[in-house]
Amino acid sequence: MFEEVYKVRFYETDALKHVSNTVIVQWFEAAREPIFKLFTPDLNLDTWPLILANYKVDLLKQIFLGEVTIKTWISRIGNSSFGIYQEVWQNGHKCSSGETTMVHFNYQNSCSEAIPENVRALLEEHIIAGE
Repeated sequence: MFEEVYKVRFYETDALKHVSNTVIVQWFEAAREPIFKLFTPDLNLDTWPLILANYKVDLLKQIFLGEVTIKTWISRIGNSSFGIYQEVWQNGHKCSSGETTMVHFNYQNSCSEAIPENVRALLEEHIIAGE
């Protein structure tokens, strides 16, 4: 599991005094950076090998000013795609969860490619328990 702590910024809140739902998607993407580095350690966009296939976010509890913790696991690994499961925690409560599907992708040929075995082994180290 990867874990990131973020301080909720004032502008991420809305008129109802809680975090806007669009912010959670941004936190999830930022917290996926350690996974991105498994494929491209220097995050070089000229050699970027991933494309987003889909994502789903469940909003479970309101999130307010303070700190949040984003927990990130690998939920499944296929031939060329893999799932990422994430949660937002605040004050001991799970406030949101989400699932993202990423595809190992060749932009020059515009097609998916098998995940390299060395990267697959690194992904497997972060499989969520029970999956």
